Amino acid sequence: MPRNPQEIKPPETASRIAEACTRCGTCVRRCAFLNKYGMPGDIARQVLTGDSTVDPYECSLCNLCAAVCPEGLAPGDLFLDRRRLAADQGLVDFKPYAQLLGYEKLGHSRLFAWYPPTPAKTVFFPGCTLPGTRPRITWKFFEALRECEPTTAMVLDCCHKPSHDLGRQSYFLDQFRDIRDRLLALGVERIVVACPNCHKVFRKYGDGLTVATVYEVLAQDQARITDKTALASPRTTVQITVHDPCPLRDQVGVHQAVRALLAARGYGIREMRDSGARTLCCGEGGAVGFKNPALAATWIEKRRAQAQGDRIITYCAGCTGFLDRAAPTSHLGDVLFEPEKAMRGRSQAAKTPMTYWNRLWLKRRLIRDA
Repeated sequence: MPRNPQEIKPPETASRIAEACTRCGTCVRRCAFLNKYGMPGDIARQVLTGDSTVDPYECSLCNLCAAVCPEGLAPGDLFLDRRRLAADQGLVDFKPYAQLLGYEKLGHSRLFAWYPPTPAKTVFFPGCTLPGTRPRITWKFFEALRECEPTTAMVLDCCHKPSHDLGRQSYFLDQFRDIRDRLLALGVERIVVACPNCHKVFRKYGDGLTVATVYEVLAQDQARITDKTALASPRTTVQITVHDPCPLRDQVGVHQAVRALLAARGYGIREMRDSGARTLCCGEGGAVGFKNPALAATWIEKRRAQAQGDRIITYCAGCTGFLDRAAPTSHLGDVLFEPEKAMRGRSQAAKTPMTYWNRLWLKRRLIRDA
């Protein structure tokens, strides 16, 4: 049986945070995790002395603390480092995460993964959740991308962000290296993603690959999209609000592209207090829900309150599922391609086990079109 994750040597980030944190409380006021455990500087000092009772697996790793810190510190790095140390030393019981890790493993398996048989410079990498919950919307994104760049191919695989965030860094690097090498062998130069987590992984680890979101590409090339894959508009002006996924909090260009796509279709956008660089976690981040569901739910409730009854539009399939539990929430793909259904809350997002069948359906369609 693994020992307590606290029984690990302190990471180097602890020293830096212990010295530089002014205990101003700015991050604590914004974060339920820090509100529970205290000032990052005090936590770091406890880590250094071996007295910490903080469980790093309760941190959502959303980096809101870094976004608001006046000193430019990133306390989330401390908790990710502690996860990695705990995992490396065999101190973590991963049984509670078995479903999540199984989902990841299947996504990378021969059964679900797909790479085109011929070289391609640009590929659409939609991730796992969007194809599973919305395979037809995924295909519409693909068609729209091919209107912009006809030689675009699609790749189905899992970027292994779950293992990355759970601290299984060696395993993550091995698996992602395999994905990157396969892409480079196909002559891929550019990855177009729909998933914010995939964007973050490719941005940090995709050496030799450039990455952009499908939302940026469509915003830049709206005029080239034909009636076949035309992005639709609502019949009347609708006020909505946008939830920016936290893995993209520092990607201003993506925030602007999403709002441009919505504004061009006549949506009135009311910004929530915490958006853009200071966006909130949806509750899914860091797999906190597997460890402390009540803590994860505090993020959902904050978003519900800030939405003030407006429909939330987000561009992460995972965020959509989490936030829709408390407030009407639609994925941007639903809004762009099926606006009337989305605004009435009638968009259909599949649930397990249909998500697996949907990904197989999408793979079969790619095989037929190859």
